[in-house]
Amino acid sequence: MRWPEYERDGFELLSAEERHTANPGTFWIPPLQVRSSLRRGQAAKLLFDIQFQEHGRPVRGTERMWVIVSRREGDVYVGVLDSVPRTTAPGDPLQTGVEVPFLPEHVCDTGNPPQEYSNGRLEQSAVRRWT
Repeated sequence: MRWPEYERDGFELLSAEERHTANPGTFWIPPLQVRSSLRRGQAAKLLFDIQFQEHGRPVRGTERMWVIVSRREGDVYVGVLDSVPRTTAPGDPLQTGVEVPFLPEHVCDTGNPPQEYSNGRLEQSAVRRWT
């Protein structure tokens, strides 16, 4: 499975573990056991480092956004983006409903949305499937 790249996807994922290690008093993350045992329908908050255009120049910024876990392939989770990126424009590769691969190290928070909500989100066709 390939990982997100700026050139192709307009974003990369940042390691929540690295952020926590650098700032343990101010950057909390769930325990590894929680981040490693996510199930279909649970939510994970990830750190998206997004490249976008501002005044015709490439700029990078970080957004914390939720994905709903759809499946797991070995150690890799695949989730569907459930947030609306603030820094992307319509038609950009990163938008609500795209699939995103991630590892436990990328998870900075977890949640349990209502099952009906998660099921409804996951029953919709992905805007873009991850290959």
